[in-house]
This record gives sequence, C-alpha cells and structure tokens, in this order.
Amino acid sequence: MLANALLILPDFALILFGWVLARAFPQTYERNFWTGAEKLVYYALFPALLFNSINGAQFSLAADAMLVGAAVGAITSAAALGYAARPLLHPPADLFAGCVQTAFRFNSYVAFAVAQSLLGARGVALLALVMSVCVPLANLFAVYALARHRQTGMLRELAKNPLLIATVAGLATNLLDWRAPAFAANLLGRLGNASVALGLLCIGAGLTVAAVHAHRGVLSYFIAVKLAAYPAIAFALARALELPGLQTQLLVMFAAMPTAPSAYVLAARMGADAKPVAFVITTQTLLAMLTLPLWASLTAF
Repeated sequence: MLANALLILPDFALILFGWVLARAFPQTYERNFWTGAEKLVYYALFPALLFNSINGAQFSLAADAMLVGAAVGAITSAAALGYAARPLLHPPADLFAGCVQTAFRFNSYVAFAVAQSLLGARGVALLALVMSVCVPLANLFAVYALARHRQTGMLRELAKNPLLIATVAGLATNLLDWRAPAFAANLLGRLGNASVALGLLCIGAGLTVAAVHAHRGVLSYFIAVKLAAYPAIAFALARALELPGLQTQLLVMFAAMPTAPSAYVLAARMGADAKPVAFVITTQTLLAMLTLPLWASLTAF
C-alpha cells in the first residue's frame, strides 16, 4: 500500500500545491485566474487529451469487450445507487439534481495521472477505451437529472459538452482507423500533457467546505457510493468476468476516482444547488488520498 501511495503522491501534491497557491497568494492567483484556467482545461486542454488518447489508443473492442462490459455495468450500478437516494432519503429536489452525479462521475485528470503512474502506456490506452464509453454515460446520467429539474432539453446540453464531443470524435476516428497526422498528434499531446498538471492545480484551488450540515446524511451517502460501493462493484464484476490483473486494477482504480470538479460547474450552470456539490467533491478528493492507495493494493497483480 505504501508503494502505491508513493506512486500516486505526486498527483495529490499538485492538488495541495494548487490549494496553497490560491490561499497563500490570493492577490496573484485570484479567483478570476483559476476560473480562466478551469475553462482552458475544460474547453481546450482536456478535450485535446481525450481525443488524442482515444484516437491513438491501441485497443480492440472485440478483444477488450469484457472490460468495456464491466465498466458499463459498474457505472450503471453506481448511477442506480445514486438515483436511489431520492426515494430512500428524500433530499431537496435542487440538492438531488446537483449531487446525484457525485455518485458516479469521475475525475478524469486524476484518472489519467494515476494510470500513467501505476499502469504505464498500456494502462493509459485501456483507460482511454473505458472513458470512451463511460464519459457519454456519465454525462447522460448527470444531465438527465439536471435537465429534468430545470426542465430544459437534455440532448441540447449533451451536444454542447466538450468532453463528450472529444470522446465521441476520438472513438469514431479510431474505429474508422484514421489517425491524426504526426504534427497534429504531437500538438494535441502537448496540450493534453498540460491539462493533467493544470487540472490538478485547479482542483486544489477549488477545494472548499460549504455549510451543508442539514444534509450530511444524503451527502455522506453519495460519498460512500462513489468511494466504496462503486469500486467494490467494479471489483466484483472484474472477478466474475475473470479479467486480467491489469484490467482489474484499472477498472477498480477508475471506479474509485473522486468526482470531477466539472460536476460543480455543470450543477451551477444548470440551476441546481452547487454548494453541496462543492462539499462532496472536496470531501471525496481528500478521502481519495487514502482510499485510492488502498484500492490499488487490494487489486495489485
């Protein structure tokens, strides 16, 4: 467990560094600076990483179909558990619409960083495959709740999502056996590399604890689903399908990722209560510093 923690530590050190920069130098790194950086990552740098990784990945949907099936089963199960909070715990409608996504959405920046640290090039390629399927599903599940709450068109919101666009484009070109020219691939690769470090810094800068004491029960439920139930389901599916060791660890680590900060942006932009979302993201990110090394050790091969 210690060895895995040391491999992941630099990624969380970047998150901590972002937190320090935002609070120790508020005049230099003011909120507008981080807002601009978040937009740069979300709309330009990270879509470049997604497209380039998926477009250039060496995988086969036929050969890796079991991994894809396990990923779909795990995220669908986590989404079902998230949606079960409404009849079980009766949260306010605006809180549920924003926070349900924290049960199944994943921090792609941390996922790519951890895959590079723990699993190497093959792990990154398989992660690209898993994300090519799970990014559309996660956005579909998240936008459905928010669009229903706001009574807006779900398809319109999905069509504007830059991560979804990049994912679909990367998968389509990969399946059509079209690869980006060397110059374009190198450019996209450098943009993508920048997204990992800058994205982790932005996570740290955005960490916050909101006043959400009145809803601790339902928020704790979402945290438990994301960091415990979701990876446990992924592990059970991997064992049931007899996935190889690398695929098992990749799937479980992917499932154990904390929620993406973009969940806060999406909730705020679509009119839900965003403060509880910020609290859940912050808590999950801090707890993940302990739970990710634990899951990595449990699934070591």
